Amino acid sequence: MHPYLHAQKHPDKPAYIMAGSGETVTYRQLDQQSNRIAQLFRSLGLKAGSHIALFLENNARFFEICWAAQRSGLIYTAISSRLTAAEVDYIVGDCGAKLFITSKYLADKAAELAPLLKGAPHRYMIDGTIPGYEPWEATVARFPATPVADQTAGHDMLYSSGTTGQPKGVLPVVEPQPIDFDNPLLAITRKLYGMDEDTVYLSPAPLYHAAPLRFNMSVMRLGGTSVIMEHFDAEEFLKLVGKHKITHSQLVPTMFVRFLKLPEEVRQKYDVSSLKCAIHAAAPCPIPTKEKMIEWWGPIVWEYYGGTEGNGLTMCNASEWMAHKGTVGRAVVGTLKICDEDGNELPQGEAGTVYFADGRPFQYHNDPKKTAQSRNAKGWTTLGDVGYVDADGFLHLTDRKAFMIISGGVNIYPQEAENLLITHPKVMDCAVFGVPNADFGEEVKAVVQPRNVADAGPALAEELLAFCRQHLADIKCPRSIDFEAELPRHPTGKLYKRLLRDRYWQGRESRIV
Repeated sequence: MHPYLHAQKHPDKPAYIMAGSGETVTYRQLDQQSNRIAQLFRSLGLKAGSHIALFLENNARFFEICWAAQRSGLIYTAISSRLTAAEVDYIVGDCGAKLFITSKYLADKAAELAPLLKGAPHRYMIDGTIPGYEPWEATVARFPATPVADQTAGHDMLYSSGTTGQPKGVLPVVEPQPIDFDNPLLAITRKLYGMDEDTVYLSPAPLYHAAPLRFNMSVMRLGGTSVIMEHFDAEEFLKLVGKHKITHSQLVPTMFVRFLKLPEEVRQKYDVSSLKCAIHAAAPCPIPTKEKMIEWWGPIVWEYYGGTEGNGLTMCNASEWMAHKGTVGRAVVGTLKICDEDGNELPQGEAGTVYFADGRPFQYHNDPKKTAQSRNAKGWTTLGDVGYVDADGFLHLTDRKAFMIISGGVNIYPQEAENLLITHPKVMDCAVFGVPNADFGEEVKAVVQPRNVADAGPALAEELLAFCRQHLADIKCPRSIDFEAELPRHPTGKLYKRLLRDRYWQGRESRIV
């Protein structure tokens, strides 16, 4: 289960195809290029345990670098191409990367980074170059396509996309392993999702995010083919499913929403019958949205809950979800534990902080304090989410703890209002959070991205407020609605809610009124 094995078995089979350009990288090419790059790493003095950083868009060279690091024991950090130069510089310095790779596509930010990156002496640029960077392709071509003598498995160290404070690297605690070792994700992709060498996987999200990176590498371990979208577009996704006879994909709920906002005639124009498994995660999915997707695509929709930390994992298929609507599944890695503020385990049905016992160990790089905060006295670990477990052992998330609203002493979790608002035909995206209220401490605020920006105004606000009051208890409903042309949402689906929330708390030293 490694690309080098598939390069021997079917060398001309595509390991991955870039959807927009059509560029194809075969298993032979992937094996040869990753060997050359691994040789480059060794020539620069990079040994097992050394760190490198990638600052790339969805580029055809991305996985050649990842597999080179994986087979030479390096720890590779993929950095969001949407970050500022200062944010990139912080991550490169924090992870201790000695080698930094970017592309001409990101030349403007790369130019800002050139005088920075003090700890990374080796800097390369793909698809051309600017001052401060060496040409990647010409450099790699000088090395032989033979494996390094001391191959050992490397792995990723990705950074949490926090919206406050500095991001933290998530470092899995692993022992030295051969490059073709098995892992829990491979077992899941094979046994539950049915992936194998016949899989054709459509990847619509940025590759620097944990799920697209790890799922694509799993497909290549198994000998399948990935089709990688440079940028997500709802109609283009549907077109690619039919064109490449896609069998599997991993999405986020905002993509489902974009599909369902397409005109009916557009949705029905494309053949999606080849799809065997559509996996989603990363953000809560409104129940009506998922119901419509299952009605359209059939019972092929899987959901999971987990984080970059990999400390635990829950999962459910479509039939399980239909029987437990709103669930994110039962634990398949680790054991679910729900605890109160004092760390006491709560009974079934009561909401509290979600912990995993007996899960995969991890630590936050260079941050023992945050590592300690993610654990309780029993050693159970948490991502900070709030939820409950039902009588059948299925986890239901209610919210991220940080966004709980306390109004008049009552705890309000805004996810319900968000899930409702996104179903309104005039709403493209929305966020609900707490804002200051002199009498109650906080009140519920909604910020909406209308489907048609021209609709933004008092009339639509009142229509949406009435819609909420029709379906939710009054205390859960927004007191007011503001409009934005676009919400600050990451391409992976994560909403940077705090960027919106902070506007309403400016000038206050405390978040408690």
